[in-house]
Amino acid sequence: MSDDLTQRGEPDRSRIALNEDHEIRYWTERFGVSEGRLREAVKSVGNSADDVGEWLKGNT
Repeated sequence: MSDDLTQRGEPDRSRIALNEDHEIRYWTERFGVSEGRLREAVKSVGNSADDVGEWLKGNT
């Protein structure tokens, strides 16, 4: 996802950027988890959205 919110291009949904508030809101809603849980997942497997999703499924 572009860090410049004025850009109208497609967001990059393959990576999770924890330094952007709007990204944290999107991914916590998408996965149905808290910010802390999202951060734990990213710390464990990296910022690949697919990997985070799989980790969250296996670590509920």
